Amino acid sequence: MSLYRKLLENESSGMLPLHMPGHKRNALFGGKLPLGLDITEIEGFDDLHCPAGILKELCEKMAALRNAETAIPSVGGSTAGILASVTALTAPGDRVVLSAACHKSVYHALLVNDLRPYYIYPETDEKNGFPLSVSPAAVESALDESGAKLVIITSPTYEGVTSDIKAIAEAAHRHGAKLLTDAAHGAHLGFSPAFPPSAISQGADVSVESLHKTLPALTQCAAVYLNKGIDPAPFRQAMGIFETSSPSYILLSSMDQCADILSEKKAELFGTYEENLAAFKKKTAGLKRLTLPGCASPVRSFGFDTCKIIISTAGTDITGPALAEKLRKDYKIEPEMVSLNYVLCLMSICDTAESFERLALALTEIDGTLGPGDTPAVSCVPAPFRSVISPRKALSMPCEYVPLEEAAGRISLTYIWAYPPGIPMIIPGAEISPALTGTLVKLRENGINILQEGENGTDRLKVAVRDD
Repeated sequence: MSLYRKLLENESSGMLPLHMPGHKRNALFGGKLPLGLDITEIEGFDDLHCPAGILKELCEKMAALRNAETAIPSVGGSTAGILASVTALTAPGDRVVLSAACHKSVYHALLVNDLRPYYIYPETDEKNGFPLSVSPAAVESALDESGAKLVIITSPTYEGVTSDIKAIAEAAHRHGAKLLTDAAHGAHLGFSPAFPPSAISQGADVSVESLHKTLPALTQCAAVYLNKGIDPAPFRQAMGIFETSSPSYILLSSMDQCADILSEKKAELFGTYEENLAAFKKKTAGLKRLTLPGCASPVRSFGFDTCKIIISTAGTDITGPALAEKLRKDYKIEPEMVSLNYVLCLMSICDTAESFERLALALTEIDGTLGPGDTPAVSCVPAPFRSVISPRKALSMPCEYVPLEEAAGRISLTYIWAYPPGIPMIIPGAEISPALTGTLVKLRENGINILQEGENGTDRLKVAVRDD
């Protein structure tokens, strides 16, 4: 029996719920929320952190879909999975090789575990500023110099760029290191030859994926996949630390349904999806000003995930934020992400032909109104920075706040990032460069959402008090 059907059965059983949650499945207090399916670990429903029954079946079902040795569901999104995975794979003080373009959850994992990072700085797309592939040669060199036993990269990136996971995994294994892939944006990969293969199938030791991003699953649904030879015990232990001890059965049942859908209708759903993507490409082939990197024009990368539709405004008289506002206001289309020179629309197997048609029509009409322009690309990938003290020590130092424009030369006591994609541009304990403040000012002036952790806005940055 599937978890979803078991929840429906329990809802109609007539049992009096004298247990958590406090809403007691009373529809008077929940509106359209599925209160009847919201339960705790009652008899017959297993325990996520020690699965032996129906949740064990869910884990096995998810592992089978990925051809992984182990699957550990996460109701805390990929963030909990990343924090747990890094913890399980390292000891305090370890050296770790990572792409500087990793998500903030990776940086937080370094902080929590007091790890010593060795950064690889991927190249960026010249016109648009998004990060490109991490090269196996760069990983090999980093491992030679650092002696690290863990490599962490993001593939696919937010924009859909993939790296050569097979070659990177082989390089890591030659050095006795493990490869952890943040594949949060790639839960759909590997289910169709039209898309890149999954990280697990290419030899990654551990892959963390967000089902909710590109598959039919509720927000916060994610999974940690372990390849052969990886002991799941430390991962389960770490998930018990970073994930709630009261997991949502509604989220778990959403994962269960997602797994069933993929198992039963994968070929049909992805076949239709491929047809919709092909039709969209054909309908937008006549664009004169806007370009679609990865769809109608190549991206200088190892591979690309075409479910990410990048709409580049480079060379036009409109910026990414202005295009996004036009899509919202005039066409009622809400994009996934906005950067200075592009807008990202994320498509999935759940999008209809009408959705693709609507986007194609909007882009065609907008394209006809544009003229030439020149907005230089600004990258949200951090430039090499000088770490003065460790992030852990930095967070306990006396602080003060200075205007963004005056922060150059000061020591940051916070993470700063554009969100999305959530890649830190500076970390606690690092010196703020004039180039960084200039980039942050430009992004902010153009409507890009810049955040610093724990603070409201970036008009004033949290920095260390000077000794003098």
